Amino acid sequence: MGRIITALEPQQRQRDRVSVFLDGEFAFGLPDSEAAHLRVGQELSEDMIAALRGVDEVGRAVDRAVRLLARRPYSAAEIRRSLSSKEVAPDVIDEALARLTALGYVDDAAFAQYWVENREQFRPRGARALRYELRQKGIADAIISRALDGYDSAESAYAAAHDQARRLRGLDQRTFRNRLGAFLARRGFDYETIREVAERLMRDLDESDGGFFAPGGAPDDVIDDLANDAANDIANGITSDIANDIANSTAYEQPDETDLNEPDIE
Repeated sequence: MGRIITALEPQQRQRDRVSVFLDGEFAFGLPDSEAAHLRVGQELSEDMIAALRGVDEVGRAVDRAVRLLARRPYSAAEIRRSLSSKEVAPDVIDEALARLTALGYVDDAAFAQYWVENREQFRPRGARALRYELRQKGIADAIISRALDGYDSAESAYAAAHDQARRLRGLDQRTFRNRLGAFLARRGFDYETIREVAERLMRDLDESDGGFFAPGGAPDDVIDDLANDAANDIANGITSDIANDIANSTAYEQPDETDLNEPDIE
């Protein structure tokens, strides 16, 4: 036996939603576009009620995801994890993600490209570190490879090194090279890139500012064991520095327009 719609009332806090009352009691809410198909006095079967509740659950899941996406782009896996943490049913999440994908709100390829470009601009990383980060976001390897196609690790490393160099002014060349190498290794750059970038930056600094380096400490041909070991850590997986960054989701949010430099986490 069905139940009768006794009232359809706009919700006070969400004016685009309607509260549906059955047999004098609140039953569920619906987007006004869905509620427009209902009328007071209409009889609903149990199957119809279950279907309408499902529509409501998917709509609320989509709304939650859209609020999250207002902060920054998110991958499909991140959206799934967020909704799961709110105890949203898996089938509801599937339907919500399908709707968000169809609307263009969720696009893993676009997300991966955004991630690489954002990192390159605000917090340069090596290709290995970027691949690791994107995998943690649930991005498929094929999509990651396309996003990293043409990625210039050397230029990203040079940009990161140049920003760091101002903090190392006044050191002798050997100490400068070692500290810079360890810094770049923690950022996920490989050993060869670190060596080439360190040599290039040191030449540039020496030519542009003869007083940048303290006397003594002539650089060796290779970066010392500290930087080399850190670079090997990257080759074997990822450093704790980068892993800690990933755990801190705010580190990857779009920087505020009033402060385009993200906080340093070194």
